[in-house]
Amino acid sequence: MFAMANNQLSQIQYIVHVMLENRSFDHMLGFLYANKQGPNGQPFEGLLGTESNLESSGTAVTVYQIDASQPNAYFMPGADPGEGYANTNVQLFGTSTQPDPPVATNSGFVTNFASAITADEDGGWPVYSGTTESDIMGMWPPSAVPIISGLAQGFAVCDHWFSSVPTETMPNRAFVNAGTSQGHMSDATTSFTVQTIYGLMTANNLTWKIYGYDEQPLTRGDFPDLVSAPDANFGLFTDFQSDAAAGTLAQYSFLEPSWGSTGNSEHPNYDVALGEQFLQQVYEAVRGGPGWNETLLIISYDEHGGCYDHVAPPTNAVAPDDSVGEYGFDFTRFGLRIPGVLVSPLIAEGTIFDVPTGTMAIDHTSVLKTIEVRWGLPALTARDAAAPDFGDVLTLTTPRTDDPLAGVVAPTSASTNPAAGTVSHLQRLQAQIAENLPLSDDRLTGVPTLQDVNTPAEYASYIDARTNAWLSAKNAGQAPRG
Repeated sequence: MFAMANNQLSQIQYIVHVMLENRSFDHMLGFLYANKQGPNGQPFEGLLGTESNLESSGTAVTVYQIDASQPNAYFMPGADPGEGYANTNVQLFGTSTQPDPPVATNSGFVTNFASAITADEDGGWPVYSGTTESDIMGMWPPSAVPIISGLAQGFAVCDHWFSSVPTETMPNRAFVNAGTSQGHMSDATTSFTVQTIYGLMTANNLTWKIYGYDEQPLTRGDFPDLVSAPDANFGLFTDFQSDAAAGTLAQYSFLEPSWGSTGNSEHPNYDVALGEQFLQQVYEAVRGGPGWNETLLIISYDEHGGCYDHVAPPTNAVAPDDSVGEYGFDFTRFGLRIPGVLVSPLIAEGTIFDVPTGTMAIDHTSVLKTIEVRWGLPALTARDAAAPDFGDVLTLTTPRTDDPLAGVVAPTSASTNPAAGTVSHLQRLQAQIAENLPLSDDRLTGVPTLQDVNTPAEYASYIDARTNAWLSAKNAGQAPRG
């Protein structure tokens, strides 16, 4: 894909990427612009407000705007929707297996959410009282999520950014870090064996840093070149704020949210208002630092997480490698749309960014491609080699000085989080990753075993203790190499 004449990617010195959890484009940004028209009549693939799904009774449920003044609004939908490959197929095709050809109607969200509510209740996942299958058709109006909406309107929104695979968290996060999930299609696999964008950058004398929110990053234990990377390449969100303020950000920064049930990841049915506050903090840190004029901030989500979206995923994805996909999946079909926002003073206000017809769609590997194009790196896989990059969104030769979020206040939920005492799915995954860190038995003295932890606080303590023991041994040159 040739760069446009006014492409200013070469002016970018810092790329910052924050990836949240499990929300679809329509759910977060479908009502960003009315009547499918952006500023100056630009086409915008949003919602008209007439889109619907059928309940099991045959009654149509039409999309509607969530009323943020209602109790528990920021915990919508009130249960964890169906995730993973089989549930996504039901949402798209009405069947748990991919039909041939895979022609999606996106008509199974309501009935699948009804099943998810039952599964959540049976499995002990907290479900808000009064939650019904129709709640999956609730979408956020811009006034209720003013931070992501303000950044999307003030800079650029990607209305055709698709998750890399139609399944859950770990495979999609593998794609954003390495351009492949090595055939894996579920969260059962938490570690991979390929080179990441971070290892590639290190090999080419480029800088990077991964930040967890208040714990060591989950990503740190996912890949061999991250397990062996120096401690200086990892930090917490307070370190990110300090690095941004000091003008010492790495060329690529990757930010994780907090993974607990009371955290700011926005995983349903956790507090969206906390995610809004987090995004505002990220933006303010970047904008307030001396590197702002040379920074591209990328905001994305790993997957749709069972939340409604009306657009059928494209089937022109390039398989990343020759890995045999679980469930027979061939990696030529994307997952559903996720919210994607691009922020930089080199982006014109009100931009709706898409790629030309006939081009492979934007997916998570477009982040990798942007890094590769900017610093002249080879592709990691065939997927990021084929992916479009974000350079053409940077059209301004003179950085803007206005602030689209001036005076905007992030929302706060007044409701009580009923999931506060529940161990989150991602917290369990991070504990498994910590357990898999290479560490000799003599270093495990005083570290609890994973089978003995039960509460969120115990999981957090286990993750910290196991990770710190590994770091101590690693820095002493005593940790086995994974």
